[in-house]
Amino acid sequence: MLESHDRIRFEQLVLPHLDAGVNLARWLLRNRADAEDVAQDSMVRAYRFFQGFCGGDARAWFLQIVRNGCYSWLDKNRPMELMAEFDEELHVRPSASPEALAAQADEKQQLMLALEALPPRSREVLVLRELEECSYKEIAEITGIPMGTVMSTLSRARSRLQQIMSGSTAKEASRGL
Repeated sequence: MLESHDRIRFEQLVLPHLDAGVNLARWLLRNRADAEDVAQDSMVRAYRFFQGFCGGDARAWFLQIVRNGCYSWLDKNRPMELMAEFDEELHVRPSASPEALAAQADEKQQLMLALEALPPRSREVLVLRELEECSYKEIAEITGIPMGTVMSTLSRARSRLQQIMSGSTAKEASRGL
């Protein structure tokens, strides 16, 4: 149990980032209810271990706890999903034909589907950078990967997302390329 001044500090430094944690978990787990559960569990974990927080970026610290919670949840509930790295053949959605993409009028829905089609690491880095507006340094800290890897993963994720959004992947797949 935290002392009164630590509890107040926790509420000021960490609690405001709960929505960012839910958002990150939502994109990693692809299920709102599971994301809310993992984010809530992460907030409890952050509270329990707040005395070990040595200062610095509380948002990055909390998002790292959320990220670890998500990967633990995936390992327990969907272990095959963690093993899947990007593979052109594996990650082409069979239902994402050019006709199906053209029929989807809602661009937001298209983007959500495209993001969900990315492998977990690509989706994670893209969400942290573009939706949560984390710096490369923060992403490296949260994910535990080198900053150069963050930048290259982000570049590949953006390219892949653009391919999916433009439908070029589905067109190439239908032509047998």
